[in-house]
Amino acid sequence: MYEPNVVGDWQEYEEHAGLRVRVHRLEAAEPPRGRDDAAAGLTYFSVRVTIENRGTRHFGIHLEDGQLDVRVGPDGEGAFIDWRNSQFIEGFDVYPLRRATAVLYAAAPEAALTHVDIQVQLRVDEEWTERRLWAGGTDVQEATAQTAPVGPAQGDLAHQVSAFLKEQTEPGTA
Repeated sequence: MYEPNVVGDWQEYEEHAGLRVRVHRLEAAEPPRGRDDAAAGLTYFSVRVTIENRGTRHFGIHLEDGQLDVRVGPDGEGAFIDWRNSQFIEGFDVYPLRRATAVLYAAAPEAALTHVDIQVQLRVDEEWTERRLWAGGTDVQEATAQTAPVGPAQGDLAHQVSAFLKEQTEPGTA
């Protein structure tokens, strides 16, 4: 069974040795060039998509509009994507040990932002990769070793999600 990545996870591309992608920093944020009139009454958020080359040769990367799909809420409704404020990766060569990051601005009803799915389909050297999905929410912080909760904050939502995911990936659990 295919399981989505959690926002913050890296995803390797087997067909392109050394290339990996990460969807991260999903957070409430106002767009830099002002709100779009079509997003009236919606809450803005941003997300970053980083492509990293850990291989030995460069890759030509394209991550443009139409290659990202953002769905929100339990029913997976489409979010408003603010193409004017978003920054894409268009025909960029990512050399070994280098990264390129796209920043996407979108908007949706605030109540739906607890469940955000982001689907990414890269174009690498004029070939399409498989679609990959990341799931998260604006109220769930990315779990890292440096930000793991300590002490009385053990019961917060981010810790609960992190503990649940660890339980699901341990051998012998279903």
